[in-house]
Amino acid sequence: MILLLSPAKIQNFEEQNTIIEFSQPQFMDDAEFLINEIRQLSLSELAKLLEINSNLAQLNVDRHFNWQRPFTTQNAKQAVLVFNGEVFRGLDAKSLSTQDLSYLQSHLRILSGLYGILRPFDLIQPYRLDVSTRIKTDSGRNLYAFWKEKITLALNSALEAGGGQQVLLNLASNEYMKAIDRKLLKAEVIDFEFLEYKNGTYKPIVIYIKRARGMMVRYVVENRIDKIEDLKGFSAEGYWFSPQLSTKNKFVFTR
Repeated sequence: MILLLSPAKIQNFEEQNTIIEFSQPQFMDDAEFLINEIRQLSLSELAKLLEINSNLAQLNVDRHFNWQRPFTTQNAKQAVLVFNGEVFRGLDAKSLSTQDLSYLQSHLRILSGLYGILRPFDLIQPYRLDVSTRIKTDSGRNLYAFWKEKITLALNSALEAGGGQQVLLNLASNEYMKAIDRKLLKAEVIDFEFLEYKNGTYKPIVIYIKRARGMMVRYVVENRIDKIEDLKGFSAEGYWFSPQLSTKNKFVFTR
């Protein structure tokens, strides 16, 4: 069973001593290729490509200029600690036990526009590159074309290595799930939806959805969930499984 998350735009590279273990991204050569492509862009071209203002563009010009190999704990940081949005606040990896962190490393994968796919302890350096970015390469006109086959095959390898039920728990955004070729994916995919009861109806609210995705990852890790049926026991912060709104491959939780 593999859990899948999207990255977060908010990144934290402050020093930490919570997680000592680290690993290297699988697709480092591909990441370096993309960095070199981006380095050729002017400030205005980068701002247009990333749809950001000139101040943010300059920040990312500096980031890409300083990006260098090899990655060490002096110039990079573990991905699960870098990403600092609501999803990763819900996961709160820093408070997991050593055993839970080891399980997390084996079972969680984080998608990335620059690195393709990351394990939690993979070292990364600062970047800003969404998987939907329209960078032209020999593979096609955008990063979906560049990453789709590589990411899908990497997920198949992770699923096979994990043994047991070949199940992918999709807790990523729609934007990032497009980077996976479901036809080539050798797994049953379970999608999730988290809804809030407002004004007489259930509604999706983005900030709560993101946090709930992280909490679901934590629930699976802490309870060593390896059966699909047991996912329905998730009840963090008032959520309950809704059999009426759910289907075989889409689990809906409400509160």
